[in-house]
Amino acid sequence: MNGRQSGRPTLEQVAARAGVGRGTVSRVINGSPRVSERTRTAVARAVAELGYVPNQAARALAGSRTDAIALVIPEAEARLFAEPYFLDLIRGVSAELADDDKQLLLTLVRSEQERQRFEQYLAAQRVDGVLLASVHGGDPLPDRVRDLGLPVVMNGRRTEAEPVPYVDSDNIGAGRAAVAHLVARGRSRIATVAGPLDMYVARARLGGYRAGLTEAGLPPDEGLVSAGDFTEEGGRRAMRELLDRRPDLDAVFAASDVMAAGARGALREAGRRVPEDVALVGVDDSAVARLMDPPLTSVRQPIEEMGRTMARMLLRDIATTGPEEPRRHVLPTELIVRESS
Repeated sequence: MNGRQSGRPTLEQVAARAGVGRGTVSRVINGSPRVSERTRTAVARAVAELGYVPNQAARALAGSRTDAIALVIPEAEARLFAEPYFLDLIRGVSAELADDDKQLLLTLVRSEQERQRFEQYLAAQRVDGVLLASVHGGDPLPDRVRDLGLPVVMNGRRTEAEPVPYVDSDNIGAGRAAVAHLVARGRSRIATVAGPLDMYVARARLGGYRAGLTEAGLPPDEGLVSAGDFTEEGGRRAMRELLDRRPDLDAVFAASDVMAAGARGALREAGRRVPEDVALVGVDDSAVARLMDPPLTSVRQPIEEMGRTMARMLLRDIATTGPEEPRRHVLPTELIVRESS
């Protein structure tokens, strides 16, 4: 009896025959260098015995490259093109890849169906690696990409203990710096428009805000916390909610410049002057901050440099022959003071 199965063999059958996990089989057939020669031999033998040699796997085993990198953003087009953050990130990634003659494929994943379709695209060996931005907590896509044996680097992280390589900025420090600045300006009833709390970046900035209050000796007040969604309208709604709850607030830390712009609109509607009545600070130091009236104090994060660093990390991963070691790069932030505070 030979080892062949009736019907089309599955990846799970290959894994069982080789005595390894499904992800390890994926890494071998996708040409990843992050497996031992012994494992590669065992998987190759199982592939041959079962007849599991699709065209894409054969091409990968031959060591070919696509010279293409996917940048995946799980957001709607409206947010992608409305936020300077994403445009700056794309600019940094694109510049670094251009230096290496790599093609950048921008992909939006907005639904479970689109995520599954994208995973099928990756399994077909269409790209050499994946960059992920704006990943929400619990999103399985980074892990699925790794299971397929493809190098992946994230912009930001899902949790404090993120196992996937990532590039982030000092989001806790951003919140602390904003609050320290507002306290130094004599403000004591400092509110925050937080981001969506299923994202680590939002929780980290909120944690920095709370740490800043503690360091200044100000009591915590959850009535001064309202969550937005990193959009202008979300910032406007959250600011209205804060004014209803705490009409005596005298400062606001918004977790992004775009939400700060929405908060500025709500303050204006309520007849509050910035900065005379309410001081305002954002995050990103984007064009939004410079063009606001008055210009917005903002915590600058090096967005374009984050994009470049992500791309450099990914290119090293694609070229490496050693074992994968999760890496973490956290870049510093800087408070840029303008007239809003």
